[in-house]
Amino acid sequence: MNILVTGASKGIGKAIAEELQTLGNLYVTGRNENALIACNAKGFCVCDLSKDVNNLAKFIEEKEIDVLVNNAGEYLYKDVEAITVEEIQKIYQTNLISPTYLISKAVKYMKEKGWGRIINIGSISGVMGEANACLYSASKAGLLGLTKALALELAQYNITVNTINPGWVETDLGNASIEESEFSKEEILECIPQRRFVKPEEVAKLCKYLISDDAKAITGQGINICAGLSVGI
Repeated sequence: MNILVTGASKGIGKAIAEELQTLGNLYVTGRNENALIACNAKGFCVCDLSKDVNNLAKFIEEKEIDVLVNNAGEYLYKDVEAITVEEIQKIYQTNLISPTYLISKAVKYMKEKGWGRIINIGSISGVMGEANACLYSASKAGLLGLTKALALELAQYNITVNTINPGWVETDLGNASIEESEFSKEEILECIPQRRFVKPEEVAKLCKYLISDDAKAITGQGINICAGLSVGI
């Protein structure tokens, strides 16, 4: 099993990389080379998904990746009338366009092998929508459409495609998102039924399960892991 986790240098991606390390040959990618070295993976590729992903695409083909975890993402909290073309391009490139392209490069080997796992890390914001984060919500919603279509296209090759939609997660990105928003952490917690943030390790364990044979019948799904946030308050 040859596994690639994008955005593995911190947060959810780091937790996923640590959880999957014993499953096979683990490869990681991200923007911080020192952080990638610290992952103790079999190999790594330094890459910024908002810019040039061609080197990473070649890396995927060379390493014959059959488990692809599209975790890397960008977040922007901003009124819609204030967003720029550059911001639109960056968010969509990182959150939707690059993951789609990386999948296209991994699928050839998966088909030849007759087995593969594609897991996209979306967001509860792509399920419910988030005011003042339209680019983030829309790009993550796009992953859900991509997941459903590819699940149908690839089912005959024993390749599953799913999206995990975390709610508020206890990470640097999650805390930074709070700082950018108009709400305090206490106010946000009041809107979460379980009154807590999800731990990165919880997302990682769900990811591990979706790779296992026990989950081979699960494909084309968007799975919410949000401490009840998607249900209501």
